[in-house]
Formats: sequence, C-alpha cells, structure tokens
Amino acid sequence: MRERTRAFINHRRFQQFIVGVILVNAATLGLETVPSVAARYGDVLWAIDHVALYIFVTELLAKIYVERARFPRDPWNIFDTVIVGIALLSTTGGLSVLRSLRILRVLRLLSVVPSLRRVVSALLRAMPGMSSIVVLLSLVLYVAAVMATKMYGEAVPERFGSLPTSLFTLYQTMTGDDWGNIARDVMQEHPSAWIFFTIFILICTFVVLNLFMAVVVSAMEEESAMERAELAELEDTSAASTRLILAELAALRAEINELRREKALE
Repeated sequence: MRERTRAFINHRRFQQFIVGVILVNAATLGLETVPSVAARYGDVLWAIDHVALYIFVTELLAKIYVERARFPRDPWNIFDTVIVGIALLSTTGGLSVLRSLRILRVLRLLSVVPSLRRVVSALLRAMPGMSSIVVLLSLVLYVAAVMATKMYGEAVPERFGSLPTSLFTLYQTMTGDDWGNIARDVMQEHPSAWIFFTIFILICTFVVLNLFMAVVVSAMEEESAMERAELAELEDTSAASTRLILAELAALRAEINELRREKALE
C-alpha cells in the first residue's frame, strides 16, 4: 500500500494536478480582491479555496505516510508543512492579516516545480558569497554618506543634512530612483558634484551589483553541475545493474543448456 501511494504522489500527472490546483487557488484568491466578483461569486470562491486546502492537506498526509521518519529530513517537506500550516491557521482566524496569508499557498510552486526548486537552491547556495558583497556595499554606502554629509550637508540639507538622510538619499541614488534630480539639486551649489555621483553610481551599480549576479550565476552553474553528476552516477549505477543482470541471465542460460545436454545424454 505504501509503495502504491508513493508511486501515485510521485507520478508526473499527479504533480501536474497539484500545480494546477495551486494556480487555480491563486486565481481565486486574486478574484476575492475584486469587490464585484467577491459579492457575486463569494461562495463559489470560498468553496474552491477550501477544496484546494483539503487537497494540500491530503497530499501532505500522504507524504508523511510514505516517508515517515525521512519526511522531516527533506527541507522542502518542512517548507510545504509550514505553508499548509499557515493556510490552516488563516481559515480559523478572524483577523484580516491571517486571511491574507492564504496567498502564501502559491509559494508551494517552489517545491513542486523542479526548475523553480533549482533556482531557490542556487540562491541559497549563493548566500555566503552574497553576504560578503552586502558587507562591501554597506561599507561603500557608509563611506559615501559620510563624505556627502560633510560636503553637501549645508548646501542641500533636505538631501544630505544628516547621516541617516544621506544614507537614504544615496540608497535612492544607487537604485536609480530620481538620481538625476538629486544630482542637479546639489550641482546648483557645487557644480563639480557630478564627479562624486558618477563615481558612486559606477561603483555601486556597475560593479557591486554585477557581483551579485555573478555570484548567483556561479551558484546556479554549481547546482546544474551537481545535478548532472547525480544523473551520471545514476546512469552508471543503472548500467552496472543492467550488466549484472545480463551476466546472471547468461549464466542461468548456460546452466539450463548444460542440464538439457545432461538430460539428452541420459
């Protein structure tokens, strides 16, 4: 029974069905935000939402039944358990905050779709390298904020009047949000300020932020290489098993032929 259940929940069609349920549930939760649709079809949306939740709970219980002690060893199983637990909590709570947490069920696509799972795994693998880049970016931002406060604080106090204000302004500049107007405000009093902003943008946007992408791409390549290595190992194991089976069949056939010859001689 357990093996049949395992084969059923791991079947490609069942996984596609779960993806479909997640997408339908996401659509119903989005339609609930439209007042006219919610007023006319609220009961139908409520029924679809609860049916989807029951399907998720049934799938989770089936996984627990199949894997038993191995269930908590898989981080994706823990992720699914947390998401489904939050969904159950949101149906029993009366607060709007709890009800809004139902949309988190859409995140189950991360554990169901293999390609999304690979991307998340790569991002998690890149976290150590990304943390170093965050420290570097923070140092650059802090040094630039201190310099900008001392150089432009009196001329443009609303932009660089204090260290927190300068940090926010430079963070806004780093993201490319209205940085041209910020630079023009400063250049009215300090015409050479374009040099500071150009160097700051070059360092933050074109150097440090590109390092983020480089680290993520490297992590995704490592993840792909590990998957290829696992597939190659499985293929080698399968080929070795096939050769062993063929050798045993050949030996068995030789024994049968030997018995036939002995019987013919008798």
